[in-house]
Amino acid sequence: MNDMDQAANLRNIVKKADINMKPLGARVITVTSGKGGVGKSNVSVNLAIQFKKLGKRVIIFDADFGLANVEVIFGIVPKYNMFDMIYNNKEITEVLTSGPLGIEFISGGSGVQELLRLDKNQLAFMIEKLYELDRLADIIIIDTGAGISDSVLDFVAASSEVLLVTTPEPTSITDAYAVLKAIKRRHDNVDQKLINLLVNRTDTTAEGKEIFNKLNKVTNKYLDLELTNIGYLPNDKHLVKAVVEQKPVSILFPKAIITKGFEELADRMINGTAQPEQERGLGNLFTNILRLKKFT
Repeated sequence: MNDMDQAANLRNIVKKADINMKPLGARVITVTSGKGGVGKSNVSVNLAIQFKKLGKRVIIFDADFGLANVEVIFGIVPKYNMFDMIYNNKEITEVLTSGPLGIEFISGGSGVQELLRLDKNQLAFMIEKLYELDRLADIIIIDTGAGISDSVLDFVAASSEVLLVTTPEPTSITDAYAVLKAIKRRHDNVDQKLINLLVNRTDTTAEGKEIFNKLNKVTNKYLDLELTNIGYLPNDKHLVKAVVEQKPVSILFPKAIITKGFEELADRMINGTAQPEQERGLGNLFTNILRLKKFT
């Protein structure tokens, strides 16, 4: 079977999976960064908490194959991960783990990589399972690994909405640009994505604005890509304390400055910024990953 036939088969699989699914899936936000240690997973978790407080049903998909940061921040070890869904006949609801405030998360582990090795029939079955998450959530946050590895870029390139986290450190800014450059090379339609830039650990609002303006100017000039300024998060010692306690700062320190920052960020993402009009839903995102990897 040639590549064109395989691509047609994949589209038929997706159409079949769509028959019993709602046409508009959950809003999927892919959180990524150019380097580790910038607070990406803390952003994912605390943003989920604030979305929940705004009345949204939220699921976090931990797609970092090397580090299980989401479960560390929650202080919860999941019983199953995506590998168990693929090979041990676990249902999607069994793989979900309940966290604070009713937020649920799913640990991808090696299961995400295994998904790419499935045959056609297995793939059809798994995509239908992934579409089930759209019934359970209004927003799905994907917490990727850091950097420009293939596994990270697979998610970012397939996503219609990206939250790129950086800090004022020069290396962090350089690595954030490297991610954008890699996305541009990997995906011709990158200009159709909503790419929000979040500057974390700023000392002042002016510092955050300056970093956004500099990075956006360079990105616009050399990559012909426009970033969206989604805001800045302050440097706050309460976050470090929360990490040590293995509890989200938004729950442990509800009145902290950083918690207020997460509240404002969530409000902007729900009420103050345009949402992408492209395909939504985790099933669609994985289908896009498979299409990019196998059929391009």
